Amino acid sequence: AMHEGHIVSAQELTVLLQSLFTQNSRNLVLFLQDRLSVDDFTYHSESYGNKNPFQNEILQSSPSSLVLPAVDCEATRYLLSYLQESGDWKLTNVTYLSVSQLEVNASEGNLLVVQLQPLVSGLKEISTLEAIAENDKIIGRVTMDLQKRGIHFSVIYTAVRPSRISRRTDVVPELRRQLMATEEEDGLSYPPLNMTTGNHTCILFYASNFSLKANSSVFIDLTNATFVTQNVDISDSECSDSNTTLSLKYTNPVDGISSLQMRFLMTNKFYEGSARQWFTLDSVEIVQDGEKFAKFNVSRISAPAEYSFHCQLVGTSNLYPARLIPANNEAKNWDILISRLQIQGFNIENNQFSYANDCTGFFTPGIWMGLVTSVILLWILTYGIHMIMQLTTNSRFDDPKGPALSVPQTE
Repeated sequence: AMHEGHIVSAQELTVLLQSLFTQNSRNLVLFLQDRLSVDDFTYHSESYGNKNPFQNEILQSSPSSLVLPAVDCEATRYLLSYLQESGDWKLTNVTYLSVSQLEVNASEGNLLVVQLQPLVSGLKEISTLEAIAENDKIIGRVTMDLQKRGIHFSVIYTAVRPSRISRRTDVVPELRRQLMATEEEDGLSYPPLNMTTGNHTCILFYASNFSLKANSSVFIDLTNATFVTQNVDISDSECSDSNTTLSLKYTNPVDGISSLQMRFLMTNKFYEGSARQWFTLDSVEIVQDGEKFAKFNVSRISAPAEYSFHCQLVGTSNLYPARLIPANNEAKNWDILISRLQIQGFNIENNQFSYANDCTGFFTPGIWMGLVTSVILLWILTYGIHMIMQLTTNSRFDDPKGPALSVPQTE
């Protein structure tokens, strides 16, 4: 039993999961969602007027179960690697789109990682409630199939990051800044993808959401495959002092696409105007099934060679601060969304990102709104003062004891 407010640490989680490796079951299914909190089970229930998306009764019907309301992000970040090291498993990665093709060999231990549908996406028009309901159906479909085949298994349902972050209101003001900093650090729920040559890291790449849409219909979420399970081939990446290429190759990312490769081409040049080296992301390329080639020119993605580059939104939309502009006809069939992009291809030290050059300029929309409002108010104040200064008072007054005051019209 966990007391209220307790967050399970990485060490506590490993102790709690030890029972999985002492049971007779040699099969483990890990359902991995992009974000989830225990409050979601009540927030989306029928008591709030919505249809309950959680229809599975596997938790109640199982002989033993464990619910952990809050788990440290550090623990969930390395959960998959811990499970792989703790048992002699055959690792199988499955997406929610290809779960119907899942095959399990009951004669050996299996670690099945099912990447569920993301709850938040800028490219997919689906509500959170519908996404949770669909994921619940996927969980039921997989577990029922294993039960019908007589395969004994254990299930873990978790997420990469929490969907709701509760803020403590009883902390003293002196600790508020520190608390906010801790919550912000927990937002980075998985490490960046790194490309190494020998013992040297030459490329770092991170994104909180890495999604594609092909032909305005096929949605491809590459976030978990790139950063969590790292089910991506980066062997074709190249590094040098002047040119760097990050190559991400995926096998069967969705039904209908057997292979998908994305390449980020970066250069490092000396510019006389600034008298220093700058690195730029020149282009992004997509190769589908080894044949269809799409190329995008890149705008506003550059930084000093010693820095990394960061941008909140990068993609093909005109509304994004940094744009990927289609350079050929095939590129017009793709939509790209990369949230919280941070990339560095040169001068990496201690396997960490350097100081980030952000895509947002100094004059943000908020600053412009403040300046325009200040100018309007200043103009109103100046006009009012000018009008007050134009007021004149009478120079002559009527004397009740004397004759009436006569003012000629000429005055």
